[in-house]
Amino acid sequence: MRCFVTGGAGFIGSNLVDRLLAENHRVVAYDNFSTGQLSFLEQALKNPNFRLIRSNLHDFEVLKEVMQGSDFVFHLAANADVRGGINQPRKDLEVNTIGTFNVLEAMRQNKVPRIAFSSTGSIYGEPEVFPTPENAPFPIQTSLYGASKLAGEGLIEAFCEGFGIQSYIFRFVSILGERYTHGHVFDFYKKLRANPTEIEVLGNGKQRKSYMYIQDCLDAILTAIQHPQAQAQVNVFNLGTNEYCEVNNSLDWICAKLGLNPVRHYTGGERGWIGDSPFIFLDCSKIRALGWQPKLTIRESVEYTLDYLVAAQALLEK
Repeated sequence: MRCFVTGGAGFIGSNLVDRLLAENHRVVAYDNFSTGQLSFLEQALKNPNFRLIRSNLHDFEVLKEVMQGSDFVFHLAANADVRGGINQPRKDLEVNTIGTFNVLEAMRQNKVPRIAFSSTGSIYGEPEVFPTPENAPFPIQTSLYGASKLAGEGLIEAFCEGFGIQSYIFRFVSILGERYTHGHVFDFYKKLRANPTEIEVLGNGKQRKSYMYIQDCLDAILTAIQHPQAQAQVNVFNLGTNEYCEVNNSLDWICAKLGLNPVRHYTGGERGWIGDSPFIFLDCSKIRALGWQPKLTIRESVEYTLDYLVAAQALLEK
């Protein structure tokens, strides 16, 4: 395929770029490097089937031009600062929702037939059903990030209906692994490097979360888009593991790996920040029915991520 990857220099995007190139696809990565890292594309840049475009999703004429000839768009570009939405309420709208519209309009004008979209389990807000299935009762939105992603899903579905595009919408839990640049493992390790004797934990530490390893996530995405039983006009999949852990559990594992026992200071409450869901656990039986299974447990994913961060001091400092 001729693949177009938005956010191609980011955590998930750059790992996807490597996987697609390994399968001999031609890949164009599109990134504005707000959080992406050129070093993540070190191997890709050596591949003659790879092209890098440094630009913004709001540069529509550039986006439309460089998307020409693509067979498949993997739309991963997004505002990665989930917690910061309350302080910059336009950012999620502009990057996640309007950015998605621009991608879809460029696809329409270029007649690109297929798209995979990185949505989020946050669109479920604070559901009453656990594990939460794709057809859960329509949720009340509790975060600007989740709301902007749900709006993106709606735009994709409408473009599919109106213009014959085929879509794969993936609602992720939090992803861990190599090239991870933000999230709780990053925050905990950075705090412990600065002060190994004590640490601040947002909320009460009892928030229950589900996490998934990056390569398991990519396995699921590639399984779905290639599977003969997932060829509807709109295909929606939860992506996660069949387990969850408390934030305290994750911190336990991190401290054990580092040989530390810091005093914990909790900010209090059952949420780490406004819009933080205290329990995320997705029903992933739909993607499992296609033959996919995660290879790593949550604990293994946390430990792999920590190993990566310990070895990537330059990235941590940056």
